[in-house]
Amino acid sequence: MGFYKKRPQQPIDEQAEISRIKLPRGQETFGVVEQRLGGSRMRVRCLDSKTRICRIPGRLKRTLWVREGDIIIAEPWELGGDEKGDVVFKYTKAQTGWLHRKGYLSSLENMSEF
Repeated sequence: MGFYKKRPQQPIDEQAEISRIKLPRGQETFGVVEQRLGGSRMRVRCLDSKTRICRIPGRLKRTLWVREGDIIIAEPWELGGDEKGDVVFKYTKAQTGWLHRKGYLSSLENMSEF
């Protein structure tokens, strides 16, 4: 019954979490998950005003859990980049708040769909 001791939950230090935030580089863009399509695929509304079918690559499949409404970094494919892409990174709530405050997601408020 009680073979394992419960570990006490450690408080999350928000400043340590926000100290280094990954930002899109090169072809990568911010995106919001609109709909899960099954498997590792989802419909993502990117901030370059395109909707892509993105997938979670195999190396991230077990570690990256994405839900509708999450802010992510999407990388368009070289072939068919306007329609398909990969999910590279998912932001936490604290990181999303920081991005809003710094103005990286300012075009998100301008779009009527969000």
